[in-house]
Amino acid sequence: MASSRAINPSSSRNPVFVVTGPSGAGKGTLISLLLPRFPVLRAAVSATTRDQRDGEEEGVDYWFLSDEEFSRRVAQDGFLEWVWYVGNRYGTLVSEIERIRDEGGAPLLELETKGAVEVGKKVPGAVTIFVTAPVDELERRLRERATESSGVIGERIELARRQLEQADEFDYEVRNDDRDRAAERLAEIVERELDRAATMSGR
Repeated sequence: MASSRAINPSSSRNPVFVVTGPSGAGKGTLISLLLPRFPVLRAAVSATTRDQRDGEEEGVDYWFLSDEEFSRRVAQDGFLEWVWYVGNRYGTLVSEIERIRDEGGAPLLELETKGAVEVGKKVPGAVTIFVTAPVDELERRLRERATESSGVIGERIELARRQLEQADEFDYEVRNDDRDRAAERLAEIVERELDRAATMSGR
């Protein structure tokens, strides 16, 4: 769901990059390869009500909120967008985007597809990128991850099939059947859009 609160104006003309796609597509891996190449990119940390997994850090991987705290922030228009996903809520804090843009950075969001669509509609200049992979590869990656029950993994696989049908709703599509090639394609997109934003700001 989208928040009614608008992002405050900023001197930064850098676009907001939104990377989305089904679970198992390798979004996080590609982003980890992308960030060192573009110092201006700053990963926005999302908030979630799901349980913290082993190895995850508060404020680094997610902001882990209770249901009550999440609801309080929703009521205060503290989210740019938020969605339900496999029984938990995920959202992008408005304050995260404002902080990054105020510092002159280009926010990079990793979102579920519904949230990515909302941001693409709401944020002027947002660049939405859909990362995809073959369904059999998605299923293999999800089963290898094995951090959830087989029932939840089955839900994620079925959801992934539906999400793949949404690829044409986004500005770009990156097929991640080869990690290095996909990372290079993603870098090309970011470089093109940053150059475009710089050209526009110079007018």
